[in-house]
Amino acid sequence: MQRLTSVLLLASLVTPLLLGAAGCANNKGANPATHAVHLSAVSDISTAAQNAEPRVRDAYRFAAANPEATKNVPCFCGCGPLGHANNYDCYIRDITADGKIIFDDHALGCTICVDITQDVLRMTGEGRAPPQIRQAIINAYSRYGPSNQTR
Repeated sequence: MQRLTSVLLLASLVTPLLLGAAGCANNKGANPATHAVHLSAVSDISTAAQNAEPRVRDAYRFAAANPEATKNVPCFCGCGPLGHANNYDCYIRDITADGKIIFDDHALGCTICVDITQDVLRMTGEGRAPPQIRQAIINAYSRYGPSNQTR
C-alpha cells in the first residue's frame, strides 16, 4: 500500500510537467512567457523620481530606457495642454545635444500616467507587439479623458 501511494504521488508530480512540456512542443514559434525589459539605472533618473515610490520610480526608469514604447501610446490624464504628445512626454521633457535627459515631474503626481506606463512595461515583458500594446492602452484608458497623442 505504501508503494502504491508513493507511485501515485510521483505520478501526480510528474504528469503536469510532462503535459506542460508537450504543450510547449506544440507551440512552435510562440513567444516565451516573459521577455527581458530594460530599465535605466536608478542613478540615471532625476532625484525626485529616485525618491518616488517604487512603481513611479520604475515607470521613470522604463520611460527613460524605452522611449519608443512610451511614445507609442497616448496618455489620457488631460496633459495635452501641457504640451505632452504621448506617454513619454509625461516623464521626459527634453534631451540635450550631449544626450542628457531633462525629466518632467508631471508623472510624479499622476497615477494615470504611471498606470499606463506600468501596463506598457508589463505587456512589453509579455512579448506583445507595439500595435497590440497601443490598442490595449486606448481600450483601457480612453474613458478617463481625451488622448494627448499627436502622432
